[in-house]
Amino acid sequence: MPPRLQIIKGGILSRGIPNTERAMLINANVTVLSDGTLLATARAGSSKDAADEMVELYRSSDGGQTWSEPERPFPLAYVNGQPSSLRVAYISETEPGRLLAVSMWIDRGTYAGKPFFDPETEGCLPMGIYLAESTDVGHTWSDWQIVPMPEFIGPPSLTDRLVQLPDEYGTLVLSIETNKDYEDTNPWMQRVVFFHSQDGGQTWGDPVNVGYDPTGRIFNWDQRVGMATNGDIITYDWTYDNHSQSYLNIHRRVSTDGGYTFTPAEDLGFADQPSHPAIFADGTTVLAWVDRYGTQSIRARIAPGIDSAFAPESEVVIYDHQQAANNVATTGEMLVDMGRWTFGLPFCEALPNGDVLVLYYAGDSTFLDIRWAILSIQP
Repeated sequence: MPPRLQIIKGGILSRGIPNTERAMLINANVTVLSDGTLLATARAGSSKDAADEMVELYRSSDGGQTWSEPERPFPLAYVNGQPSSLRVAYISETEPGRLLAVSMWIDRGTYAGKPFFDPETEGCLPMGIYLAESTDVGHTWSDWQIVPMPEFIGPPSLTDRLVQLPDEYGTLVLSIETNKDYEDTNPWMQRVVFFHSQDGGQTWGDPVNVGYDPTGRIFNWDQRVGMATNGDIITYDWTYDNHSQSYLNIHRRVSTDGGYTFTPAEDLGFADQPSHPAIFADGTTVLAWVDRYGTQSIRARIAPGIDSAFAPESEVVIYDHQQAANNVATTGEMLVDMGRWTFGLPFCEALPNGDVLVLYYAGDSTFLDIRWAILSIQP
């Protein structure tokens, strides 16, 4: 029998407060620092698309079982010189005592009052990718430094935290997804690319295609990125068929040259939106995912290597929306499409003791909490 996953503990990292600017907490992620401290961030806002959104920071010194009150240490940035909101920030420890945050800000002034995404044009509000540094464990941060983007990228989406290669330069790898400008009515030619920096994020090389269908049929959304100890990079994509307008299974790619070339996309056999993976030193990988349109749940599986199969018998259910909805709503309310989006975006992190911490959001139409679960790998 392959190893299996078991939930051993769980709780709420931070609660959304209805009718406040902290009603909706989403986009949670976490990193383990070299001293064992956990730093997590999550986006807070009055709605899921709010101009008042800002990223908060939380700390844990006991492996994720208890968390500090939220901090808001990040300075403001101004995309195109306009009032802007902070949608997501990921923290990486590039060396002991040096933290680098990569973030995505949304210009809320150029199209003031407009929603983030225009369903008619399929365009997004202007966005910018910014870096900031901290040398005091995240209590204070430098001013944001913009990462310049080629014009074809359009409004850039940040899909995961920075990866640092184990090479002589400590090369940083940045994953960016393309989007259409807000008023652009041309067909959407979506792709996801990598940028590399060999000077700590001061300058960046040319984009490298990771997931791209030149016919415009297959979209590679929300790419999550992990790295093995030898520097091999693994990506997981939420895959969409633009012709049939259907979600496909999650696809995986592996790069053995630092993110310049990749294996063909591999269908993992389950759908639909992947988490950041938890990867251990021996290659053991735990991946969570959201299945919104099938079981309406968040699940996780384990694979013995970075390119190995995720055994179905290893699967664990982390969150069951059907079960939760039956407790708080009628069947009709549960089936309202928007209700399917009141949970999701899991993020996995390997803990020093061999367990896996999973963060995700869940709630209802009035609030969203950030929740946590600790998974144990059972032989």
